[in-house]
Amino acid sequence: MLKLLLYSIVQSLCLVSGQIFLKIALAQTGKFSLSRQFIREALTTWQLAASGLCMALASLFWFRILKHYEFSVAYPMISISYLFGLLAAIFIFHEPVPLTRWIGVLLIMGGVFLITK
Repeated sequence: MLKLLLYSIVQSLCLVSGQIFLKIALAQTGKFSLSRQFIREALTTWQLAASGLCMALASLFWFRILKHYEFSVAYPMISISYLFGLLAAIFIFHEPVPLTRWIGVLLIMGGVFLITK
């Protein structure tokens, strides 16, 4: 179970990193639209490439997890990404995170703990 936890943490960190890079890439573009200009601006940022790389790494770890562990245990384990997402919101994007969100994430993590027992 410790290996699954470690794989899940690394997979979640890669997944959240990919989302962080994606948000940064999109913040550097103009107003969202399906125009060629917007798409060109988004596709030419290094942050979008970093996002894709992180997502690819997350997928490789997810492949390993799915191959070796029960889906009913493995899938809830990646909910640790919610915790990493909240931390990224605070420390990278300087967003306020209300107590209710922390409570929600802690309830989810408590449920994951129960699933793994």
